[in-house]
Amino acid sequence: MNSALEVLFIGRLGQNPELRYTRNQEAVCRLNVAVAIEGSERPHWHKVVVWGKQAELCQVFLGKGFQVFVQGHKTFREHQLDSGEIKKYEEVTAEKVGFINF
Repeated sequence: MNSALEVLFIGRLGQNPELRYTRNQEAVCRLNVAVAIEGSERPHWHKVVVWGKQAELCQVFLGKGFQVFVQGHKTFREHQLDSGEIKKYEEVTAEKVGFINF
């Protein structure tokens, strides 16, 4: 099951960006972004995936605690584990990541 929803939010990184490269040498960076929710003591966490040159720039210019804005698509996915259990998760594939702390 795959579906996408467009999102735009501002939040803070909960850890340093994690940059890796695919077998085809395409850069992919993972971000964990906390977004404050009005009336809630706890933030909502987004798992964000950034591709290409923008991914490399995230690794260079961002760090834990930095504020960013993200525009992209939230995707809901599920897959079945070998045990038969259904694993559901969501992530945001970023089209644009803005660096606010400069």
